[in-house]
Amino acid sequence: MFHQFSSRLTLSGTLMAKTALRIGAGRAITPIEPDLPVVKDSLGRPYIPGSTFKGVLRSYVESIVRSANPDRRFACDTNNENEWCITKEEIKKLKDATPDDKTLTDEILKRLCMVCQLFGSPWIASKVQTRDLYVLEETWFGQYQDRDGVAIDRDTETSSEGKLYDYQVVPAGVVFQFSATVDNAESWQLGMLYVGLSAFERQKLTVGGGASRGLGLVELKLNEQYYLFGEEELLKSIEDEHYPGKPATNLREGWVKEFLKKLSR
Repeated sequence: MFHQFSSRLTLSGTLMAKTALRIGAGRAITPIEPDLPVVKDSLGRPYIPGSTFKGVLRSYVESIVRSANPDRRFACDTNNENEWCITKEEIKKLKDATPDDKTLTDEILKRLCMVCQLFGSPWIASKVQTRDLYVLEETWFGQYQDRDGVAIDRDTETSSEGKLYDYQVVPAGVVFQFSATVDNAESWQLGMLYVGLSAFERQKLTVGGGASRGLGLVELKLNEQYYLFGEEELLKSIEDEHYPGKPATNLREGWVKEFLKKLSR
């Protein structure tokens, strides 16, 4: 799948926290921290792991594809091994029956669901690489917010006595730098990606925990979108390391149409 370059989509922009944001780092390890701190970089600044953003993106895309067609060949259930597009038992049979790696890869690609073809599976790497989203310096003033919470008794549906805790959030208005690349994706796969990204642009998705408390609403703004396609573009980018490709903004609508066409088959 990646043995030969065919295309690369490069995206960059910003992700703004429209409401307070919480991506947990587990329990506090020092007594002066809140019970539930957020993840921070080595300088104590908040960041959003690329895997967190990509996980939300993938889940949304899965829900869209599954709504159109619940068959696992379109979007498998990654949380249920029996509903994977290729189960462990099936991959074992393929390996036993396939003489070489290239043939095995081809057979796997034939069986992968639409979502796994783009975002990867236990058997194939993802075509989408999302970098960690680090804070934009001019929007960060070094201040976190601490909020109080109380555990709920599931039986009585009331607060549990003596189970108060505090948790840390990143204030609304903080902006993070977004950057992603997509290698060797087909047109319909790029369309599927943009369907997911558009939900972030329209403030329809949340990142991190506490969504039921109003946390995690974000807005994506794509400032740069470039597309390298084919040998000529690749050679041009090698000759000029600053050449990112052709602007992809006008290609987006066509890619989405290709995805919708694929989905309706």
